[in-house]
Parts: sequence; structure tokens; C-alpha cells
Amino acid sequence: MRESLDQDLMIAPGVVLKATKLSFTFSRASGPGGQNVNKVNTRATLTVSHDDLAQVLPSYAIARLASVAGSAMTAEGLQFSSSDSRSQVANRKACLDKLRGVLVEAMRRPKIRRKTKPSKGAVQRRITAKKQRGEIKQMRKKPKRGSE
Repeated sequence: MRESLDQDLMIAPGVVLKATKLSFTFSRASGPGGQNVNKVNTRATLTVSHDDLAQVLPSYAIARLASVAGSAMTAEGLQFSSSDSRSQVANRKACLDKLRGVLVEAMRRPKIRRKTKPSKGAVQRRITAKKQRGEIKQMRKKPKRGSE
């Protein structure tokens, strides 16, 4: 799964980014791997700058990105880290998957809520049902002594 450095990557639907814009760093990680963890840099950290994303994302997605990304949003840009696997390649792929997930969510436009009000018939049915329920409860009461 070797990719050349100038290859275009489909990050999200309609979003293509050059591989050179993605910055990967590798470090030693805790987690699975036994003693291998102490000698191999398998943790992958992916960083993509704000400017590079602004060039390829629509303006509405840029506006939503901060709220969707949460703690992945840093001063440098979006930053994702993975150390789930013993392999650098798998952790690199996991970082790209996290980036794709955030970008897809940022590009999804939230459904606009439109105010509605109940129809006159629905209001009338509700009031009628409440009155009937109130009458049933009134019938359960003992009659007052002086009212007969």
C-alpha cells in the first residue's frame, strides 16, 4: 500500500487532497506489541493544516469543522493519532479513517427544524380528552355533605 508523495487522495466525497499536504509522524507507543513496543515506532500521528483544508472544503464545512472535530482541532490544524495496531501502515490507515469520518460529518448539513403548530382538530381532540378525564376523576370523589 505504498503511495507516492504527490498522489491525490480522496479524503471524503468530493474532497481530494494531495498526499504531500498530510503530515505523518511516528513514535513509540504503548499498547499491543509486547517488547516490540520498546523498539519500533508504530504510533502514527496525522496533522493537516487549516489552510490546506480551507482550500478543498466548502465554506459551510469549514464553519462546522471546529464543533465536529472537538479536541482533534489544534493550533496547527486537525491532528489524529492511532496506536491500536502493531503496524505503522495500519495505524496510518486508522488516522486517515478518523480524518475521513470528521470531514464527512462536517460536510453533512444539519436538517433545519421548521416550527409547526398542531391543527385545530388536534387541539380540539386534546381538550375534549382532558375534559373527559377530568369528569372521570370528579366522579370518583365522595359527594360533599352539605350539597345533597
